[in-house]
Amino acid sequence: MPNTAFVPRRAVRAVREALDDTRVVLVNGARQVGKSTLARAVASTRAAQWRDLDRPPDRQSAAADPAGFISFDETMVIDEIQRVPELLLAIKASVDADPRPGRFLLTGSSRLLGMRNLPDTLAGRMETVELWPFSQGEIDGTPDEFVDAVFRHGPDLRLESVVTRADYAGRVVRGGLPEAVARTVPRRRERFLDEYVQNVIDREVRELAEIERVPQLRTMVRLLAARAGQVVAAGSLENELGISRPTVARYLHLLDEVFLISRVPGWSRNLGTRATAASKLVFVDSGVAANLLSLDAHALRRPSAPFGPLLESFVISEIARQLTWSTERVDMFHYRDRNRVEVDLVLENRRGQVVAIEVKASSTVRAEDFRGLRHLASRLGDDFLPGAVLYTGNSTLPFGPKLSAMPVSALWQVRR
Repeated sequence: MPNTAFVPRRAVRAVREALDDTRVVLVNGARQVGKSTLARAVASTRAAQWRDLDRPPDRQSAAADPAGFISFDETMVIDEIQRVPELLLAIKASVDADPRPGRFLLTGSSRLLGMRNLPDTLAGRMETVELWPFSQGEIDGTPDEFVDAVFRHGPDLRLESVVTRADYAGRVVRGGLPEAVARTVPRRRERFLDEYVQNVIDREVRELAEIERVPQLRTMVRLLAARAGQVVAAGSLENELGISRPTVARYLHLLDEVFLISRVPGWSRNLGTRATAASKLVFVDSGVAANLLSLDAHALRRPSAPFGPLLESFVISEIARQLTWSTERVDMFHYRDRNRVEVDLVLENRRGQVVAIEVKASSTVRAEDFRGLRHLASRLGDDFLPGAVLYTGNSTLPFGPKLSAMPVSALWQVRR
């Protein structure tokens, strides 16, 4: 199991490659996912100057004299760039005057383009490397190559797994935030996750916008945890929260900007039915969602617990992590049409080929679980690659042409 100082080799490689041919590289991601640790690992191999905008002296100096603050001939690392966005104009002027690659390595805990009063986006000058919480493969030391494998091998992909339903519940509750993974005592992990959400709201969200109703935002975060893995529209939360639909939509946007939640867009390819345009909501870290609902691994397995939605959110987030390093260039969607035919996840590559995935928390699979997958297969023809139901059982089982049930652990155990 990695400790909090663990840095995935592929993340280090991605940042180094970006610095070799790009003037400015931004490592973006949620709080406490290891952005600073990654930046230090990269900077250790360069003649780099380090600036930390969480430190008041650095922050005050940057605000008082942006041009002087970034004056350095070699690589400059600026941690938490969103604290002083005014630096971006000075960085732009500097890299325009000296366009050598690798001039600046920035880190940030909110999506830079979502910041208020952003002075410049460094368009054409900056490459972004997105860092997520630990994947299951990074925790276990396994491949994490499902996306590439399923597009390469299609319906021939096979896996026999020993991971149990109880193990899956434990993984969902643990999540992948480095500090949460390191805390093996459940109460200590829960305390960290409580403070994590509070800090995201009190610190990160407030840097992006003035929040008039912080208590309602906290309530909204808990309501969203109960809707993880579902299509969530602003109007559905309006009455429960007692705030206007535009305010709900604004808060959803802010929670997305600080990497607390992520939204998966609806997919359509003119299949003869009208697909929903609403997005499906998932939590970037499943452990945060489970903790907001006061669920431990045992409680999550009770019949009335939302194991299915949280497992779906967990699967989608694991695949989203893989999309940041997979060789196959893939976009991720969900599908639901006006006849309520649904598919949890649709992966489409640049050639228009589709992999469709359903997620089930049960350890057995029925033929009717493939309804949505068969619907897409019949309409996409040769562009439909495999359709898989990921479930908590142990075996890969065929359910017709191009269709199979497969253990969820295939996400991190199969090789491409």
